[in-house]
Amino acid sequence: MESSTILTADVLDIIFEGRNKEYGAYDLRRTYGRRLTVSIAVMLSVSLLLGIGFAFAGEKKQKLTEVILPPDVVLKKMPDEAPVEPPPPPPPPKLPVQQVQVLQFTPPRIVNEEVREDEKPPEMTTLEDTKIGTMTVDGTKDDGTVAPPIETGTTGVIETPKKDEEDWNKVFTKVEMESEYPGGMPAWARYLNKNLRFSQEALDNEIQGTVIVQFLVDKDGNVSDVEAISGPMEHRAEAVRVIKKSGKWTPAIQNGRQVKSYKKQPIVFRIETEG
Repeated sequence: MESSTILTADVLDIIFEGRNKEYGAYDLRRTYGRRLTVSIAVMLSVSLLLGIGFAFAGEKKQKLTEVILPPDVVLKKMPDEAPVEPPPPPPPPKLPVQQVQVLQFTPPRIVNEEVREDEKPPEMTTLEDTKIGTMTVDGTKDDGTVAPPIETGTTGVIETPKKDEEDWNKVFTKVEMESEYPGGMPAWARYLNKNLRFSQEALDNEIQGTVIVQFLVDKDGNVSDVEAISGPMEHRAEAVRVIKKSGKWTPAIQNGRQVKSYKKQPIVFRIETEG
């Protein structure tokens, strides 16, 4: 290259002076700036599209739930087995009845003939310990004692009614006051609004419904044996999760005592639509 053209010549032309420019290296270096600009522009476009997509997906995920709280499900108590009554006690033995002596005493009659000896009325002194009747019967003297009547089928002993003892350690299915979330239904609604989440599968397929969760609340309010027994399968795991995360509940009350009982809690999953 001539000295007059060196100052105005491109640096690539100076480097590749006398070399094979058709080999490819020359063309790659010459178009490097244009290719770098195109790459940066493409990368920025893809990043912008991904950011917009994530923003819309996050907005759709946040538009979740309007919690509907249906009334609590009341458990029905299973019928108890009929108790087997013991056989009645044997009747008391019959006491022998003592025959009291009876003397014949007939009303007096006025006659003109002499009264026979066997028809004379008894003396009053003999009637003090003897009963009177229409005929004479031998027996014991009447001492005035009256025997109490004997009732058939009873022993004559009055027993105090026995009170059935309640097993307070069993699991109750029907109680006077159901167990509940501390603070009642308003606190439960706030808890669900804060913690309930939709799975991505349920959002993509727009699956809604009510899940019934059964669990055990002991005397201290601890929750255990949590199980989703009905409802859409896509929401069951989330319903079980929020119950397990809910902490201690207020235990059920039976006859003024805190008892262990089963609880069935419905949880409604609904996607709120715009418009």
